[in-house]
Amino acid sequence: MGGTAFTLVASLIAGGCGGFLSGLFGIGGGIVLIPMLALALRLNQHQAQGVTLAAMLLPNGLPAVLHFRNQGIRIPWSLVAQLTFGFVLAVWAGAKVACLIPEAPLRWGFSCLLLFMAAQTFFRKPKLIKPRAVGEAIDLRGTALLGVGIGMAGGLASGLLGIGGGLIMVPLLARLLKLTQHEATAASLTLMLAPIGLPGVWVYAHSGVGILWVCLAGVAVGFMAGAYGGARVSSAIKGPRLRQGFAVLMAVMAVLLLLRHS
Repeated sequence: MGGTAFTLVASLIAGGCGGFLSGLFGIGGGIVLIPMLALALRLNQHQAQGVTLAAMLLPNGLPAVLHFRNQGIRIPWSLVAQLTFGFVLAVWAGAKVACLIPEAPLRWGFSCLLLFMAAQTFFRKPKLIKPRAVGEAIDLRGTALLGVGIGMAGGLASGLLGIGGGLIMVPLLARLLKLTQHEATAASLTLMLAPIGLPGVWVYAHSGVGILWVCLAGVAVGFMAGAYGGARVSSAIKGPRLRQGFAVLMAVMAVLLLLRHS
């Protein structure tokens, strides 16, 4: 894996790329960080997932969230609370299951999920949602259970695959609750400001997988810097293009991860 200096620099670069794409697409960064850590630092699947999940404990997405607010994107706080509740309930269970699965099946499962989500996102033709006027509230009446359920889906995926949960939650928020792409992105990033992945990190740290702390430090610093830049670019891109770029990114990351062990 190289010396400490190489590990730190490579981790900074991986974190910066992951943060940029997180701010751009509203994802937790795991779908980029995990393949990059595996390819650049030769971490196994469990190690890459543990480091990524631990890096997400810090409020790395705060610059991106503040930028969205400055752009007039509303944060549905009641929905964020529901997502958080569901996420915390499920992330521990997801991490427990991940530590019981051998590396190869876990890696294949991660890659297959990315490919499935990529195809679904790219080829689906969502209904166009008119951007809300400044000050217009998001109508979420009667959606509390659905919000908790979406949070649980994100938490389970986060613990199981080391992702931030946005990969699962952003499409569900757009499809089931009719949020615009940017609203779903902002809600997902806001959710990740609190250390809600802590139960999952505890499982990884005490399972024999361990957490590589030098790598974690580099990833966390790089991620925070990249997230702000990603959010700035995101606000200038139209929803359909954002969705298609998201799909292509997932497919590329899945192929790279599988090629490493081919």
